[in-house]
Formats: sequence, structure tokens, C-alpha cells
Amino acid sequence: MITAPIKPPPPPPTLPGFEHVRRSWNNNYQAYAARILPGEYYVTRSDEGVYTTLGSCISACIRDTVQGIGGMNHFMLPATSASEADAWKAASQSSATRYGNYAMEHLINEIMRNGGKRQNLEVKIFGGGRILENMSDVGQRNIAFVRDYLRVENLQVVSEDVGSIYPRMVVYFPASGRARVKRLRSLHNNTIASQEISYIDMLKAKPVSGDIELF
Repeated sequence: MITAPIKPPPPPPTLPGFEHVRRSWNNNYQAYAARILPGEYYVTRSDEGVYTTLGSCISACIRDTVQGIGGMNHFMLPATSASEADAWKAASQSSATRYGNYAMEHLINEIMRNGGKRQNLEVKIFGGGRILENMSDVGQRNIAFVRDYLRVENLQVVSEDVGSIYPRMVVYFPASGRARVKRLRSLHNNTIASQEISYIDMLKAKPVSGDIELF
């Protein structure tokens, strides 16, 4: 006797502004999961996951531990040379710092806009692998940036998996704070590297405009 596959339940509602993000049913986790790409972020109040694939980029997973609202971002500093790397240390006028701030502050602001409280936030960080050959270590600069940002903002990091030479797939469930990381076998995954090089080129060509302030 052949058993018909079980139809997944309807997806939970999205918060305003995230309707465009692709979500699909994940049989392994028995939950919906939203996929984000470089330069994107996703916040949810529902029991669903957020996932992405990281090379040199960083994902910060942040949630309000009381309300269960949270999300994930995916970003990279645009610095790709030693001279540019020094630029992000030069304070808020640096384009590199502004890109990192842009990603972090948008995520935090959206969590708080939907009921999160700053004093309840916890953070997990992932990524920063050295996968771009013949380039300076972008991943290490991304790691240094996010650690410094979180220290200055006095936000608690409860766990991390950063650095080394591996691309990673990360799945995060803000409602519970559970995160799963898979280190991918390919040392220099061409697809991820190509994606990140294109993202770097986009950052150079299209600077962030305007300032962002935390609530």
C-alpha cells in the first residue's frame, strides 16, 4: 500500500516588508524556513526558520529571548584590499563600517519595531570563512567588525562558529534560539565564491545612502 505524502500546513504569516522573501517547507525540521541572500535579512514572530549559505560573509542571528521574535542577516564589508581594510577602522564615515552598521541596525531595529526589547536580545554569529582565493582575508575582517560592533553596542554573544576555511549552511529558529550549522565539504566552493565576488562588486558600485539610528 502506497501512503500519500503528508501535505504541509499553510505557512505562518510574514511581518510587513518581508512578503517577498522565499519560504519553503523543510521536512527535516517540520517547519517553514525563509531563505536569505547576501545583503538581505529576515525577521519573524512565528515558529519558522531562516537559512542562508555563508562563505566570507557573516550572519548575525538575533532574538528577543522573552518575546521569541528575531531574525538573521547576511552581510559583507566591501573592503577587498589592505588599504580598504584599514578604512573601516576609521569611524562611522567609512563605507565599510556603514555597510556593516546597515546590516546590523536594520535587523535590530526591525526586531524592536515588532515588540522586541533591547535588554532581552541575544546574538549568535556565523561565517567569515576564508574561501576567496588570491584575495585578502575578507572573512577575518568581517569577524573583527561584527565582534567590535557587538562589543560597542553591549549585546550578548551566546555562541559563534566563525573563521576557518569552510563555507557554511546556517539554519536559525528565532522562536527557540536553536541554530544548526553545516560545514560544507568544498574548500573553495565556486558557486559561493562567485556569489560573494558579485556582491563585493555591487557594494562598491552602489554605496549606502542615509543614516540609520537605533531606537
